[in-house]
Amino acid sequence: MQQSGTSAQQNGLPMAFMTYLIWGLLPLYLRLVHHVPPFEFVGWRVVFTVPVCLVLVLALGQWRALKAALAWPVLRLLMLSAILVGINWMIYILAVQTGHVLATSIGYYMNPLANVLAGTLFLSERLSRRQWLAVGLAALGVSFLAWGALDTLWISLTLALSFCAYGLVRKLAPVESLAGLSVETLVLLPIALGIVAWYAAAPTGSSMGVDSTSSLLIAFSGVITAVPLLLFAYAARRMDYSTLGMVQFFSPTIAFFLGLFVFKEPLNTSQLACFMLIWSAIAVFMWDLWLQRRKRLSQEAPA
Repeated sequence: MQQSGTSAQQNGLPMAFMTYLIWGLLPLYLRLVHHVPPFEFVGWRVVFTVPVCLVLVLALGQWRALKAALAWPVLRLLMLSAILVGINWMIYILAVQTGHVLATSIGYYMNPLANVLAGTLFLSERLSRRQWLAVGLAALGVSFLAWGALDTLWISLTLALSFCAYGLVRKLAPVESLAGLSVETLVLLPIALGIVAWYAAAPTGSSMGVDSTSSLLIAFSGVITAVPLLLFAYAARRMDYSTLGMVQFFSPTIAFFLGLFVFKEPLNTSQLACFMLIWSAIAVFMWDLWLQRRKRLSQEAPA
């Protein structure tokens, strides 16, 4: 793969791994708030993410970057990314809370393949032969998985395509991660306020304020939303999109093990074989990145 910048790749990779670690463990948090209706929870998620972002903007002195992100050429891209991430949140939370963690895992196994395709089609990124082999192995595994879960395939496809499109827009938008996320949440805020107000007026009432533990968990959604999205946007701006996509296999692998061992979802032999193909693809891709890094270091070494 042609590197767009060695130091940028190295700076972005740790952020990408941290992002996908948090997202991989997210089902554990979502199970703690499973009593909150999915639509209402997405509303609260936006409401509490806004102050987290604005506090960070204030603390880091990024008002100028925020103002630049509100300029129309950038704002229209962020409006699109806000819609895409809102759809992604809604489907993901609905799936987890209704016991379809493995369906979300399949969706986020599909997403890296979508990222690779987007990187080659829209960003002129190129893959090595070993990396194409990895993509082929992963595609074969994901295809078998999807075929064995046709009833929840819509969940997987929606998650994969919406987040691929979100990441692509964020990579193309000329804005840093914090300013971009701040604008996205501000765009979604009126809708979010309408959602939480509608639930508050319903006979069952709002989930917020029922008890202190539940309220704190709901309020924590602002942190659990803002931190990984900031890290993701940082990594997306500094890495080839194809590489970022393949690193993303880390997240659904964690979700897969959570679904299997923590949430006790069933797993048959064919599914296990498919996951083995996907893990082999990850190994091949990472092996190729390691070989490229060794070659690059040997070329940079003084004679």
